[in-house]
Amino acid sequence: MKLSDFDFDLPERLIATRPARPRSAARMLVAEGDAISDAHVYQLPDWLRPGDRLVLNDTRVIPARLSGLRHRSGEAGETAARIEVTLLEPAAQGGCWQALLKPLKKVRDGETITFGDGFSATVVSRGEGRAVLEFNLSGDDFDAALERAGAMPLPPYIAARRAADTQDKTDYQTVWARSPGAVAAPTASLHFDDALLAALAARGVTFSHVTLHVGAGTFLPVKVEDVTTHKMHAEWGEVSAQAAQEIAQTREAGSRVIPVGTTALRLIETAARETGRIAPWRGETDIFIYPGFRFRVTDALITNFHLPKSTLLMLVAALMGRDTIARIYDHAVAHGYRFFSYGDASLLIPAPESDSSR
Repeated sequence: MKLSDFDFDLPERLIATRPARPRSAARMLVAEGDAISDAHVYQLPDWLRPGDRLVLNDTRVIPARLSGLRHRSGEAGETAARIEVTLLEPAAQGGCWQALLKPLKKVRDGETITFGDGFSATVVSRGEGRAVLEFNLSGDDFDAALERAGAMPLPPYIAARRAADTQDKTDYQTVWARSPGAVAAPTASLHFDDALLAALAARGVTFSHVTLHVGAGTFLPVKVEDVTTHKMHAEWGEVSAQAAQEIAQTREAGSRVIPVGTTALRLIETAARETGRIAPWRGETDIFIYPGFRFRVTDALITNFHLPKSTLLMLVAALMGRDTIARIYDHAVAHGYRFFSYGDASLLIPAPESDSSR
């Protein structure tokens, strides 16, 4: 299975840099097997059935981008360098974070980066293009300082076109976010607002919350030509006993389990990997889903449109089939759907006859 099998031409004009407003006004491509329809997210209740269960990732994106100053004294007096910090994940040592620093060569171990308002971090170590930082605040004090000083970690394809601003602190967060820890949003969930959730509930659709803290590794490119040899980054997640029971009961009742986003899908499939049945689960997952994968829990998927040659494109190809996904993406490009994190949505429903050979 070659990386080139998952390539396609995407006009730059289709890369969204701002979301639709209201959130549920975004367009939604609906694929039922090979049949493709054009709709909007607010029409989602029309496409779902009473008893369907949506699985929602309740991770909360932290404002993980910081801009600070490194001060250094020398023979020429005190000098300062501007250091841009992107938090990646908590480090093994308590109270520390792994982070990307730019420019990394401008700092030394033991030096302090100040972000203002009594908020700072000391460089503990450097290596492999990243650093470990120890902050001077912890707990609620750290969270409050980060909220004041930090900016949302917009994906590279948005950040290259504009800087993050105050509006992104709302736009790049789901309405049900509650568990801080992600440095990237579960973007399919960004289409949902309170009005849509109420309409879905009135339709008889039910909801279960799981947590997967999306890491910056979600944007890493696949660098191997044989995609089956690609190594996924690990992300921390949890399926509670309550969520596992709700999902199992939905399946036993013959109703559909539909994760909202690839993060929720990867998590529930991880939780079912050992026995083939959903079970409570907690830990790090590096599950890699590509064509040939056997889905144990997922019946359909709500997701955005993904990058060429990405692991997420491989995931939707595993669900729908490579030829079908190619037609879906051709349709999306031809009809001007907006792509990536702030782009439009798709509802992907495999054909009934589809199985592990999808």
